[in-house]
Amino acid sequence: QVQLVESGGGLVQTGGSLRVSCTASGRTFSTYTMAWFRQAPGKEREFVAAVRWNGGIVLYADSVKGRFSISRDNAKNTVYLQMNSLKPEDTAVYYCAAVKYGLTYSTPNEYDYWGQGTQVTVSS
Repeated sequence: QVQLVESGGGLVQTGGSLRVSCTASGRTFSTYTMAWFRQAPGKEREFVAAVRWNGGIVLYADSVKGRFSISRDNAKNTVYLQMNSLKPEDTAVYYCAAVKYGLTYSTPNEYDYWGQGTQVTVSS
């Protein structure tokens, strides 16, 4: 069982930057592929980025490519999402997700564990 806790959300102006973090419990973090999803009001949860358990492969949604960067620190059991050049359409609750030894899946149902989410609001 893995427990995920997100942090770092907040309010930022258009064009600004924000970094959200997700810290996992347990001692097997390095065996989990980690991902970020987001969900805006009235919309389905959508994929943002993923990093494979061995750290070698990352995947981004087209909507964030070139602006967002996912990284992981296995020594800290933490995955990060650095968000730059933020736009109002990036406003959403951002969720961290994990799957053991997974590929860089982009669909929510491939992930077994989820955090509670952190709100990111980009003002225009």
